Amino acid sequence: MPIYITLMKLTEQGAKQIQDAPKRIESGIKYLEKLGGKLLAFYVTLGEYDYIGIADAPNDDVVMRFLLGLGMAGNVRTKTLKAYTPEQMAKIVKDLP
Repeated sequence: MPIYITLMKLTEQGAKQIQDAPKRIESGIKYLEKLGGKLLAFYVTLGEYDYIGIADAPNDDVVMRFLLGLGMAGNVRTKTLKAYTPEQMAKIVKDLP
């Protein structure tokens, strides 16, 4: 399945209710699984982003649905990257001139 890396920043709402963050994270993981995805790793981070999630999902539509749901909750804003393994990259560039 494709891999997605999501960078998340707390909104003002999310920061004000930070004590609820562990519960919200667990709820988000369950929602992703319900949609057919799987969380591979999750980190709380220092720096520009507050959280980083790495997940796999069957397709972009599942990830879009998940991210829209996160956005609607109003606690984080996201930036998502679709990731490729070195083997996938080798296959992509194999037939380039």
